[in-house]
Amino acid sequence: MDTYGKIDVMFNNAGTGVNKPLLQHEPEDYDKVVKVNQYGVYYGILAAGRKMQQIGSKGVIINTASVYAYVGTPGVIGYHAAKGAVRIMTQAAALELAPYGIRVVGVAPGGVDTQMLQGYKDAGLEDVMARKHMRRRLLTPEQIANVVAFLASDESDVINGSIVMADDGLVEFR
Repeated sequence: MDTYGKIDVMFNNAGTGVNKPLLQHEPEDYDKVVKVNQYGVYYGILAAGRKMQQIGSKGVIINTASVYAYVGTPGVIGYHAAKGAVRIMTQAAALELAPYGIRVVGVAPGGVDTQMLQGYKDAGLEDVMARKHMRRRLLTPEQIANVVAFLASDESDVINGSIVMADDGLVEFR
């Protein structure tokens, strides 16, 4: 705000995970994931929405959900719960902020080749993750960034309250 005098785009993209079987979980494992992946998005929506409304910005808030807001897999229950919350928060916030001209949208990436997948790689499961996508490859951060850039642009002005699946068909054709 001090540099540009306004806020047009907020991208809520922080994420973490705990990968272990449910019965081995401790409450702290769940809390860790929810605090970052769910609460972080909530606080980001709240801060950006308030500032955009205050200054009259017709901006966009973009939230990173996940394909795992739609499908379950073993070992990451906190991640599923938090990303499911992001999915519905995106819709609810869009309803509440639309009267101010503010859009709220989300992106749901599939398996992206980032540090978050290092555990899969270390366990020799990179190919298992890649095969879940229609073209049998992991996605790149740049591919997801292109989707986010589109959602931040005026060209996506008619998209509001939606989650854009950026998953190479993982959910639709599983």
